[in-house]
Amino acid sequence: MKVFAGNSNRLLAEAICNYLNVPLGRATVRRFADQEIFVEIQENVRGEDIFVVQSTSFPTNDHLMEMLIMIDAMRRSSARRITAVIPYFGYARQDRKPGPRTPISAKLVANLITEAGADRVLTLDLHAGQIQGFFDIPTDNLYAVPILARDVKENYNLENVMVVSPDVGGVVRARALAKRLDCQLAIVDKRRERAGESEVMNVIGDVTGKDCLLIDDIVDSGGTLCNAAEALLKNGATSVTAYITHGVLSGGAVARVTSSKLKELVITDSIQPTTAVQSAHNIRVISTANLLGEAINRTSAEESVSSLFD
Repeated sequence: MKVFAGNSNRLLAEAICNYLNVPLGRATVRRFADQEIFVEIQENVRGEDIFVVQSTSFPTNDHLMEMLIMIDAMRRSSARRITAVIPYFGYARQDRKPGPRTPISAKLVANLITEAGADRVLTLDLHAGQIQGFFDIPTDNLYAVPILARDVKENYNLENVMVVSPDVGGVVRARALAKRLDCQLAIVDKRRERAGESEVMNVIGDVTGKDCLLIDDIVDSGGTLCNAAEALLKNGATSVTAYITHGVLSGGAVARVTSSKLKELVITDSIQPTTAVQSAHNIRVISTANLLGEAINRTSAEESVSSLFD
């Protein structure tokens, strides 16, 4: 087994290698003068079980091309099996046709990864479960819920905790965390009555006097999250903390979160935190290295991955 990484999240790749007690594979991933990507694998991989760790986060297209070219280089170097380890799968939100003449980009990216030469995919909290079916190769979708639940147990009195889904679409994910914590569930119902009017946030469930935990897979602009926190506090919540797997946090999202009424935003390191994220007073990053490392170890040993979540 050998683990390699592109440039998107080397810190996570190194942490995974520390868990596995293996060195990070030696490879050069650089740019030519015209910004074309060049990859050179600097050690023998013939007959090896290869894992390429690369989140397709911003800049998404650059990191995606790095991964595709690395996989191609491994295939042409006679690797026995290549697993694309994608902690954050970009383009996942384009998983259906929202209107006529629009693409399903998640399927296109799945095809690209397969055609590049990947034999398996290992990813974390896909935005939509059906994306697993977009791949024609075995795909393991890991869940961050056990990591988030452990952090909640270490920091909260569970008797006063209520798990909240920030929208109706995320109820399944929120219910999974509520079940692990053995606590109640509430939902924020967001709707815009007519064009040009502001969104109305209705809270389904009694959150009075509760420490509310907003749970979701992605935080991008942070607008929905901050509005949901405000709505919960208006409905009597004691505090609101958000637990999100993928901290995309584009544009002015960090500033929006730091000036919001959120007690804390807890994200994982599936996307390498920026300097702004690291210096934010109410944003905290927890590691997925042990979870991904154990999944890699079990995949290499042909053992069950799903039993990680039993």
